[in-house]
Amino acid sequence: MAYRSGFACFVGRPNAGKSTLTNALVGQKVAIASDKPQTTRHIIRGIVTLPEAQLVIMDTPGIHRPRTLLGERLNQLVYDTWGEVDVIGVCLPCNERIGPGDRFVAEAIAALPRRPRLVALATKLDAASPARVREHLLAIQELESTGLTWAEIVPVSAVTGESLDLVRDLLCAGLPEGPALYPDGEVTDEPTETLVAELIREVALMTVHEELPHSIAVTIEEMGLREGRPADRPLLDIFANLIVERDSQKPIILGARAERLKQIGTEARRRISRLVGTPVYLDLKVKVVKEWQRDPKALNRLGF
Repeated sequence: MAYRSGFACFVGRPNAGKSTLTNALVGQKVAIASDKPQTTRHIIRGIVTLPEAQLVIMDTPGIHRPRTLLGERLNQLVYDTWGEVDVIGVCLPCNERIGPGDRFVAEAIAALPRRPRLVALATKLDAASPARVREHLLAIQELESTGLTWAEIVPVSAVTGESLDLVRDLLCAGLPEGPALYPDGEVTDEPTETLVAELIREVALMTVHEELPHSIAVTIEEMGLREGRPADRPLLDIFANLIVERDSQKPIILGARAERLKQIGTEARRRISRLVGTPVYLDLKVKVVKEWQRDPKALNRLGF
């Protein structure tokens, strides 16, 4: 059989399991995941290389009703991605009923002038009963009333791995013939600085719970191996800022006697060290950028 290579993207409303599924297919963590809406803010590419194909998965932000300029830009980022891929996997979690947000996504895809191959992915299979899954699959089938047509409908669990191989094979089947796009062994083309910033944000999201997830951004001011260290004892220095958008939010991140910030720094340092394979010194500060989600200049500086 001829070798295949190309791009697929996962789309859906926030918290549909897109990032967790991306990581499961790649076989290691390339996209941060949390139970907070709008965790994904960039297009993350995960690379799956097989003997017969190379699949590049583009994990996209959740489609939502935007309330800020950031939200508008994230939605547009997703729409732009749809024209660049060969397959779209629409993630529709089994533990939630099909709602207006899912229908909105389906209608937007149905309106595309060039529609890629469409695979419906009933994610979070492990979180629903068999009766609920059967009901959910029928509801997904009914989304074809919006004008789209599913090539396949697959219930899948990124947690247990059920149907994961089937999803991978179905996505690969929709790719055109062509050579590999990335070297064997590469799992993402994201710069290390971006991955580090995302790991810090993931820990911050986990630590502040429900208090201010949308307001947090992370910038890396400087990153590099410390000079003068022995070759067998490297140390990676990272100087980063946790960005919030109001003065009142800074104490929430800091916590009493800065204990919460220390907690974020300790866990982030552990995860970054595991990512880069060297010990890490992390200097983490909290910075206020007023209403950055609504400020075009601030969004441009932050990479949005």
